[in-house]
Amino acid sequence: MTMIRVQSSAIRAVGYDGYTLTVEFRHGGIYDHPGVPESVFRGLMGAASKGNYYARNIRGRYGR
Repeated sequence: MTMIRVQSSAIRAVGYDGYTLTVEFRHGGIYDHPGVPESVFRGLMGAASKGNYYARNIRGRYGR
């Protein structure tokens, strides 16, 4: 999966294969979230604060 670098103080890069969202954090953790809809991925990529979007819409909602 290709990781896309993003402008964020919390998130370094994001990858998405149409099913699994992979998020690499600046603190070094990498998390896979299977079952993420494309609309959620697009929301993350377009969010002014990717860290806040992740916390509100992804963390704890999709399996790791």
